[in-house]
Amino acid sequence: MSEEIIIRTANSTDIPAITRIYNHYVRETHITFDLTEKTETDRAAWLEQFTGNQRHQLIVGEVDGSVIGYACSGTFRTKPAYDRSVETTIYLDHTAGGKGYGLALYQHLIDSLSQTDVHRCYGVIALPNDASVALHRRLGFVEKGRLTEVGFKFDRYWDTLWMERSF
Repeated sequence: MSEEIIIRTANSTDIPAITRIYNHYVRETHITFDLTEKTETDRAAWLEQFTGNQRHQLIVGEVDGSVIGYACSGTFRTKPAYDRSVETTIYLDHTAGGKGYGLALYQHLIDSLSQTDVHRCYGVIALPNDASVALHRRLGFVEKGRLTEVGFKFDRYWDTLWMERSF
């Protein structure tokens, strides 16, 4: 890494940065299947799911005092028998890629989840996204399946790759 990253639990003061980072991907990429940008009010409500739940975590990475990305784990499916499985994701500021920050953030999340009763992590990657696939593989995720033409954004259909990591 070119500059040191500080990784910590996210809090309400991070909402503007998290919102800005995520909305870039909503507007500019197929990486998320959200079609409309989130507001800071939306993100404040979203932040509540991470309070007091060891399986659902939200961490941020800071460089020089600025949030440059976040990683989180959340509900995989809503039925209670799925509770020990989580969906994980990571978003970096689009200018912060290629410096090792994503690996550091995601590794920290995986390490933290390994100390809980989480049994499986799932990453759902909109294709193509070679960098995300490589990151997931590096962290022990394996391919479990593909859904073809499952999302429609920017006037075309997109496939997703489902990857799984066991503890």
